[in-house]
Amino acid sequence: MLPPLKPIAMKERISLLFIERGQIDVLDGAFVVIDKNGVRTHIPVGSIACLMLEPGTRVSHRAAALAARVGTLLVWVGEAGVRLYASGQPGGARADRLLYQARLALDEKARLRVVRKMYEFRFGEKPPQRRSVEQLRGIEGVRVRKLYQTLAQRHGVKWKRRNYNPEEWGSGDLPNRCLSSATACLYGITEAAVLAAGYAPAVGFIHTGKPLSFVYDIADLFKFDSVVPLAFQIAAREPAEPERAVRLACRDLFREQRILGKIIPTIEEVLAAGGLTPPKPPEDALPPAIPNPDSIGDAGHRA
Repeated sequence: MLPPLKPIAMKERISLLFIERGQIDVLDGAFVVIDKNGVRTHIPVGSIACLMLEPGTRVSHRAAALAARVGTLLVWVGEAGVRLYASGQPGGARADRLLYQARLALDEKARLRVVRKMYEFRFGEKPPQRRSVEQLRGIEGVRVRKLYQTLAQRHGVKWKRRNYNPEEWGSGDLPNRCLSSATACLYGITEAAVLAAGYAPAVGFIHTGKPLSFVYDIADLFKFDSVVPLAFQIAAREPAEPERAVRLACRDLFREQRILGKIIPTIEEVLAAGGLTPPKPPEDALPPAIPNPDSIGDAGHRA
């Protein structure tokens, strides 16, 4: 019998991998993709943070179970990875961190402190005093629009505004398609990191009402230092397959910047700005009947 699999820490993983038009299965103990000709391609699933599954991909029960055991997030995306449809959680989130996150989000003063910290992290300066979350969101929107314009001018890209129709992908202009492809890649690995850290993707502080609200909050902290300039750079080259060019460039950029090693510490830093301590379990709560085994993975991964 082989020893039980243990998830690898997020910072030690490859960021993401796209798979299209293939059957994903487990054969001879290995995670493989089988194409229409029966050719097997082995994938080291345990060392990948996120698998982006494009149309034409089928996943067996054994493959999904193996991905969950090793803490690899499966994300079902649209063609070229430009839309996110669904995802499979790579493990079990920790209740103490979920309660801590919810406590911060429900306390108005704590939430404002977290949002201010996110603003400071993103723009490198403290936000104006005595501003509400809604006012800070408005200030952020103005700065973001200016950043888009500045990057477009720097790379010689014709820019109107951030606008696209997800139902008619081909109707969007080239810069918007590149931006959507790039942010989809960033959202994928950010969701994997949020889940690995033991938090809930839906409990956001700036964004709200979406299954990935907290993912958007955290991804925005890295967006303009990583994928957005890259998207404009590729749009300026006008490649024949812009979405594919963006995906490959994002994969290389994530490796160069070691972004997976930064996301979880950043989450801890911005949440700590809320000034609240994680809640302790009730005194009458029962401890685990079977203690959790030691693991080299992150806090939210199953041991």
